[in-house]
Amino acid sequence: MYPRHRSSRFKTGYYDYMKLREECVTMGKLYQRMKPFIGVILLQFGFAGMDILSKVALNEGMSNYVFVVYRHAVATIVIVPFAIILDKKTRPKMTFSIFAKVMLLSLLEPVIDQNLYFLGMKYTTATFATAMSNILPAITFVMAWVLRMEKLKISSIRSQAKIMGTVATVAGAMLMTLVKGPVIEMFRAKGSSTPELQGAGLTLKHSIKGSLMITVGCFSWAAFMNLQAITLRTYPAELSLTAWICILGTAQGAVVALIMERGKASVWSINWDAKFLAAVYSGIVCSGFAYYIQGVVMKDRGPVFVTAFSPLSMVIVAVMSSFILAEQMTLGRVMGAMVIVAGLYLVIWGKSKDYKSESLITDEQTTQAKQLTDSGNNGDLIPCHGVITINASNEGTMTVEEQKRDKGNQIKPSN
Repeated sequence: MYPRHRSSRFKTGYYDYMKLREECVTMGKLYQRMKPFIGVILLQFGFAGMDILSKVALNEGMSNYVFVVYRHAVATIVIVPFAIILDKKTRPKMTFSIFAKVMLLSLLEPVIDQNLYFLGMKYTTATFATAMSNILPAITFVMAWVLRMEKLKISSIRSQAKIMGTVATVAGAMLMTLVKGPVIEMFRAKGSSTPELQGAGLTLKHSIKGSLMITVGCFSWAAFMNLQAITLRTYPAELSLTAWICILGTAQGAVVALIMERGKASVWSINWDAKFLAAVYSGIVCSGFAYYIQGVVMKDRGPVFVTAFSPLSMVIVAVMSSFILAEQMTLGRVMGAMVIVAGLYLVIWGKSKDYKSESLITDEQTTQAKQLTDSGNNGDLIPCHGVITINASNEGTMTVEEQKRDKGNQIKPSN
């Protein structure tokens, strides 16, 4: 026998170890729950930096078609080695159906969406373009509902919140486009006298033209999000899918650029300046890693969740552009942005309720399966209040032993 003080010290150390272990498990679970939020928030910071840098590059005369090609060429160079090494054992076989989806993905976002978005930014400002893109979650939600990837019940409060939020985001976008109002001076933009940078020369015609381009681009981006979620079901290798999108996006974007900029060889020249920095940053952060992070988060939370944090990017761009680009904000844009944010978070609230409900159902099913497995392993009789699934034709004729054998067969994993 150990002395009493040694036994007491042993028990104290054991309890401390178990407490530390429980805390580590709790922190691990918290991190797993917070990981999707961390991922999409980092994405919005990355997109905000891209908006500022790309607007600077476009103001310096860079072609948006050439910019898109360089951006995805850089992303291809960065992502392909990771995909070859890390997805070597998990990469599924490429079929014609999957390749057709990848071809469409590389057309929707890298070519159609980005070219229209940057064209719209040329006609407006970085802040306006970012704020207009806040209609993306609403469009993504409607598309996901049409494709039966999103649940919608008119009688439930969470579904009503998602519908109201969708309508509000569209109304906010229209308010931003059609209503100007007085200029709101922000920080270093105050007193600036450069009309081109301020956006003072931004007419209603340019606002409408730019907003239409950005809206069509958002439809293309939403289609990309939903198709990416569908493609990941049959090709669950996020890095390899990202590499394919970047490769094919570069090729398709180059064809479009050669057609749109034919006879202008000078547009392809690039130096160590803001144009080069914008292409490298956008390629690495917003095409390479962004596609990958979107795919990882999308597997767990779906396409609507990934697009639901767009207002954060708008706030970052509004603050940064007032320092870097000396852009001015009008009252109409601020009001429209507030309506978009309010509508957007109605959608987020409804989506979070859906996720909690699905998690609850999954936990109950897991608990029931575990109880059945334990009772099968221990040889205990299945309690009368347990959940038993039997064929309707055999109901009332199966003995308790037959019920045990039938349930044991049901819970065996299939080869």
